[in-house]
Amino acid sequence: QVQLVESGGGLVQPGGSLRLSCVASGRIFSINAMGWYRQAPGNQRDLVAAITEDGATNYVDSVKGRFTISRDNSKNTVWMQMNSLQPEDTAVYYCNAEIRPRPWAGTSAYWGRGTQVTVSS
Repeated sequence: QVQLVESGGGLVQPGGSLRLSCVASGRIFSINAMGWYRQAPGNQRDLVAAITEDGATNYVDSVKGRFTISRDNSKNTVWMQMNSLQPEDTAVYYCNAEIRPRPWAGTSAYWGRGTQVTVSS
């Protein structure tokens, strides 16, 4: 069994910062890409940022220059530093990881339960 647990969400004023964390645990042989998605009320869940096992990153245009994704493969952990937060960043943020549970197994996508980020004055 694999679990992804997010933390670090909360209420912040416009222009503020938050740092999200996500730790993967359980039956894990390796983790390929890890990423953060977000879903605002009435909207679909969209990719915000992703990082490969080798550290290559990808961001949606609206967060480039403000958000930074990073990971520690030895700790099965991914972070996202979010700066200059704006009200339009308000959403539930979900962690995603492509995990191989055993050397002979294929990869599957796993999701955390989400953490709420609210940007409001």
